[in-house]
Amino acid sequence: MAGLEGTGQPRGAGRATAARWSPAVEDERATQALDLYGNPTEREVRLPSLPESAATARRLAQVVCLRQWTLGPKVTEDAVLLVSELVGNAVRHTGARVFGLRMRRRPGWIRVEVRDPSRGLPCLMPVQETDVSGRGLFLVDKLSDRWGVDLLPRGKTTWFEMRVVDR
Repeated sequence: MAGLEGTGQPRGAGRATAARWSPAVEDERATQALDLYGNPTEREVRLPSLPESAATARRLAQVVCLRQWTLGPKVTEDAVLLVSELVGNAVRHTGARVFGLRMRRRPGWIRVEVRDPSRGLPCLMPVQETDVSGRGLFLVDKLSDRWGVDLLPRGKTTWFEMRVVDR
């Protein structure tokens, strides 16, 4: 996606089902999500800006990381968590009806992009141990190698990149 590529910073209904997710086991629903919404490595996948879409985006990231890119469980787990955080921010803070998810791979790297129509910039806030919310960009900053925001004529793309071992 076009934008300010060089400006990145270095470095069911909410029940307990999320806690049982395992990055090493491909969920049948992940494959169904890929069939239903499309492959985010081939084109931007547009999802409704609803809390339930975070689960769909996690499943899409899971199936891409495990099946297509054959990444290990730890990298997959981190990538899926960061997808969830970026999608959560797009859903909660932009007022958008839809957002886009795109995943790219080049030798030694993966890149995940979440595009929304808001030009409001995300803000990395200081986090305390006792905080129960507001940790999204903190996690993105800690677990990714690079992240940033590309401003677009109408909206923005928030992205992260992670180094990966090519198999």
